[in-house]
Amino acid sequence: MNQSYRPIVWKDHKLFLLDQRQLPHSEIFVEVTNLEGCATAIRDMVVRGAPCIGFTAIYGMALWVKNQSELTEAACRAACDQMIAARPTAVNLSYEVNRCFEIMKEGLASTAGKDAIYQRLVAFGHEQIEKSQEKNTLMAQIGFSELQKKLTGKKWNLMTHCNTGFLACGSLGTALGVISYSHSKGQVAHVYADETRPYMQGTRLTAFELSKENIPYSIVVEGAASYLMSHDKVDAIFVGADRIAANGDTANKIGTSTLAIVAKNYGVPFYVVAPVSSFDVQIPDGKHIEIEMRAMSEITELRGLRLAPDGAQSVNPSFDVTDHRFITGIICEKGFIDPAIAGDLVRVVNS
Repeated sequence: MNQSYRPIVWKDHKLFLLDQRQLPHSEIFVEVTNLEGCATAIRDMVVRGAPCIGFTAIYGMALWVKNQSELTEAACRAACDQMIAARPTAVNLSYEVNRCFEIMKEGLASTAGKDAIYQRLVAFGHEQIEKSQEKNTLMAQIGFSELQKKLTGKKWNLMTHCNTGFLACGSLGTALGVISYSHSKGQVAHVYADETRPYMQGTRLTAFELSKENIPYSIVVEGAASYLMSHDKVDAIFVGADRIAANGDTANKIGTSTLAIVAKNYGVPFYVVAPVSSFDVQIPDGKHIEIEMRAMSEITELRGLRLAPDGAQSVNPSFDVTDHRFITGIICEKGFIDPAIAGDLVRVVNS
């Protein structure tokens, strides 16, 4: 990852977020000083990507503590719940916020002062971003090794959906981290980046990251995936995840499920790459994952320009759930998971 493009910066007791709504044309940082500002930045997609949502929330809880005159456990819980409500599908948000709550409770139980709890939360945010780089590198190495076993004798043509690089993860990246790492080893011939309607994360963000790393790529509409695979132009697909159920069903950006089904039809390996913080082993399958519905205007308008007829309605789920049967493998920092083996995900996560 190019350190010049860190999407989350903590400086002088303030949080600065690279406004990903403005990319790739403008690189503007938004200053955030309180919990409400963090929740709004998450909800409005100033910051996005499951890992970065979680990191932002940690700093948001630190800012909330800093701004309080006194702390009680009940007030801490209410503030945590307010932050969690910003976006419902990405489990990283609740995962990190609930860990913040434990830090708050421990601090209150030990009669630590407000400033000590604040400093601990800030340090916790720093630690998680630092650990993210290590975890993502491990995942990239596992993914690279998997491809070396499956694809021999040539450089690889890879495909990805949505955005899973340093903009989404604050470090190397998950799915795009595998691609970036493989490129560094001289093994990537070309990358196909789905444009990712309607928010265009592939066109605006993944293309931005691939350009920064000088990785050869083409942007394609989601509808082109079948054409590319039927003409043997895609050797493997890597995507990220916002929540993974115990059986391996995976919630990710809308369009992922369709891509996985098409890949299964053409025999193209389809991999999900995500840290353990994206796993929700408390739910048995994808039917229990809440799907965020976003504004109709994201489909009917483009940056304020009306595309659809006046009064047109739209349905805008932000995520879909990919059935584990269509996933070749799930890669996390603890290893490789075979969704076809019952219980393999829980076994790896608990190892």
